[in-house]
Amino acid sequence: MRAVLVLYFKYFLRWDDDLATSIYHTFVALCYLTPILGAIVADSWLGKFKTIIYLSIVYAVGQVAMAVSAIHDITDADRDGTPDNMTFHVAMSMTGLFLIALGTGGIKPCVSAFGGDQFSDHQERQRSTFFSVFYLCINGGSLLSTIITPLLRAQDCGIYTQQKCYALAFGVPAALMVVSLVVFIVGSGMYYKAKPQGNIMLDVCKCIGFSIKNRYRHRGKQFPKRAHWLDWAEEKYDKLLIAQIKMVLKVLFLYIPLPMFWTLFDQKGSRWTLQATNMDGNFGLLIIQPDQMQTVNPILILTLVPIMDSVIYPLIRKCGLNFTPLKRMTVGMLLAASAFVSAALVQVEIDKTLPVFPSSSQSQLKLLNMGNNPVTLSLPNNDLLNLAAAQASDEYFTFETEEVTVSVASSALTTTILLTKGERQTLLIPAVINSEWLLTTDLTAKPEQGNNAIRFINGLSTEVRVSSSLVDFGIIKPSGYSNYSLVENGKITFNLSSGGRSCDYSREFGYGSSFTFFIPNNLVIGPTTCQESITVIEDIKPNSVHMALQIPQYFLITAGEVMFSVTGLEFSYSQAPSNMKAVLQAGWLLTVAVGNFIVLIVAELAKLPMQWAEYVLFASLLVAVCIIFSIMAYFYTYIDPREIEAQFKKSTDDDSDDESRQYKKGLEMASKNYKSDYGDHKDGRETKM
Repeated sequence: MRAVLVLYFKYFLRWDDDLATSIYHTFVALCYLTPILGAIVADSWLGKFKTIIYLSIVYAVGQVAMAVSAIHDITDADRDGTPDNMTFHVAMSMTGLFLIALGTGGIKPCVSAFGGDQFSDHQERQRSTFFSVFYLCINGGSLLSTIITPLLRAQDCGIYTQQKCYALAFGVPAALMVVSLVVFIVGSGMYYKAKPQGNIMLDVCKCIGFSIKNRYRHRGKQFPKRAHWLDWAEEKYDKLLIAQIKMVLKVLFLYIPLPMFWTLFDQKGSRWTLQATNMDGNFGLLIIQPDQMQTVNPILILTLVPIMDSVIYPLIRKCGLNFTPLKRMTVGMLLAASAFVSAALVQVEIDKTLPVFPSSSQSQLKLLNMGNNPVTLSLPNNDLLNLAAAQASDEYFTFETEEVTVSVASSALTTTILLTKGERQTLLIPAVINSEWLLTTDLTAKPEQGNNAIRFINGLSTEVRVSSSLVDFGIIKPSGYSNYSLVENGKITFNLSSGGRSCDYSREFGYGSSFTFFIPNNLVIGPTTCQESITVIEDIKPNSVHMALQIPQYFLITAGEVMFSVTGLEFSYSQAPSNMKAVLQAGWLLTVAVGNFIVLIVAELAKLPMQWAEYVLFASLLVAVCIIFSIMAYFYTYIDPREIEAQFKKSTDDDSDDESRQYKKGLEMASKNYKSDYGDHKDGRETKM
């Protein structure tokens, strides 16, 4: 559903790029905050099975609400294809997104864990196979959705008027979610359902809170200092739990710089998708929608993960390089920064092709000679303009004043034109110079969703009807012009008819262009085509920068994801006790949420006028954070949690043997053994535990 979300905000709800990006990242952040709540509810109250069912219902209801919010006919009373009450659609969509965030976040920590619960201790191989299939299904679903959902969105649907079918793009996932929930419930009798046994995150939070509170109570100089601030929890909590929390906090400290990676990574679904709307998606046999470019990410993940594990990392080891997990994560962050530099370079190329529209204090004017003879015109602060017969000026002229005087060099005729500030207009110079001069209003923005805006100007002395299989321009009066109509890319044939005769004119269209087709007054409509006679005036150039230029940035960001995300989770799990995996998972998801909030903060504070500059800013911030992370990683000492736990339990067992004789002395010995055991690691490195 996220594949088309930012385009739904922009084209259906009519939000600008900045607001669409902000709401998108707020939604993603909520999706990664709610898993903490879901884990607590499942482990402490409902259990995983009931939590999945209840929150999946919430999930499905939210998806249905999104589908309903995208039905434009609900509030389209005048049936013009545009909702009349946008407040209803915004309220429905925001409600739906909140429910989806609650549902997807709530079940996220439960689904994989519930699947793992179905296997006993002696079925580790089967459990491993399950998780591999589970991961494959996730990436397969991501791949299929980024292909199919944009195709559904690109369909035209509606009761009274046909518009892009966002309702179908949201409705199909809603239906699939309901089906999957029914299938899950049907298998209820086959599942092993572990009872809630309390959530370790709550225990960790309580232990940390008690330690801080106890330390504050004993802040005077008369109380002896302790080796670690968490040691102040020893009066209430088991020393093994305290030692495990120390190990977790050591890893969580390394998480502090990590949100910046997700700040860049998740923009592939917002800024990069918006960037693709100004690009050419024609790949020959395939026409790629802007939101389908995200497909490159799951394809590359499925390709790069085995290549990295089977080829790249073994080669690095054979070269004698110690490519530790933290070094891999550092390289992953640098690759993500490089991806945004690549995106900035692509944006620079796109900006070169974008038209320069007038500001609110400017006016722009193009001139069209509708006669059969060339005309030489004089414009203020410009050289003489020579217009051939039935031709228009190549570019728009920009003026700071509203009144513009146009003089015809071949006669004494001078006309004052009143322009509109902030508008583009075309001045129609009639075949008979002394006749009325008309001004048309042109587009001041590129057509949306890659469509092409076209219109016809009739230079004949008779009425002309222009139509095609897709759009009807109606009857155009002599020296008159039609309104703009939107057509999609591809070849379109127009039929021109007048006085019982007709001819055809064909044109191949790209993406995001605007054309004016002038019917000259010497055109003879007959059984032959009008192909060579129609004058083509390009008001807005089509998208000429190809979407293939986005592939390098997707490759770099995906390679960074593989080295950063996969390695980061592997490192975190290797450095934390077995019963603290959930805490680290919550911390990892929290970095994703914080990263999406950073997008909102930086974009709001920076207010950069050029998009390429914003890309460079984010890349620079990640490089700076990467340097900080590399310094932190340099001073980090790898530990073996299982060995530390085993030594600690052994010390505790030795102490318990003496407990009946000297309880107090045994506790002191346990403390000494703890310090001596963990002061030196087996390979001589200090663990600082």
